[in-house]
Amino acid sequence: MLEPKLILLIEDNRQDELLTIRALRQNGIQHQILVCRDGVEALDWIFRRGSFRDRDRELVPTVTLLDLKLPRLDGHEVLAKMRAEATTKNWPVVVLTSSKEESDVDRSYENGANSYVQKPVNFAEFSEAIKNLGIYWLLTNHPPLHGQVT
Repeated sequence: MLEPKLILLIEDNRQDELLTIRALRQNGIQHQILVCRDGVEALDWIFRRGSFRDRDRELVPTVTLLDLKLPRLDGHEVLAKMRAEATTKNWPVVVLTSSKEESDVDRSYENGANSYVQKPVNFAEFSEAIKNLGIYWLLTNHPPLHGQVT
C-alpha cells in the first residue's frame, strides 16, 4: 500500500490558496492538503507547538509550498527556522510566491529552498505550474526517509 502524501500549503491569501488547491485537483493531485495561513501557525504545526502539540509526529509533508509574504512571520524566517532544525532540515520546500525580486530569490536559496516558483497571473499558466510541481514533487522526486537525518 502506498503511503498517503501530504502537501503543506503555507499561504495567507485565500484566493491564492483556493487557486492552488483548484489547480492541484484539476491536475489529478488528490493528496491531503493542509493549509497554514501565517508564519507562526506554520511553525507551530511544523514543530508541534501550541494547538498542534498533539499532532501525529509521523505526519510529514511530501512537499511544502511556501509563500514569502506572510503575516506575523514571513516565509524567509519560516524557511530559515525549518532548515535550522534536524527534524525538518531535509523537508522539501518550494517557495511559491508572486515576488519577482532577485533578493527574494537569492535569500530563498540561501535559506535552503529546494525550488523557487513565481506564481503566474494567468490561471492557465498557474495551473500548468502547479501541475508540474505536483508531478515532480509528488510523483518523480524521491524524498529523504522520514526518520533519516543527515
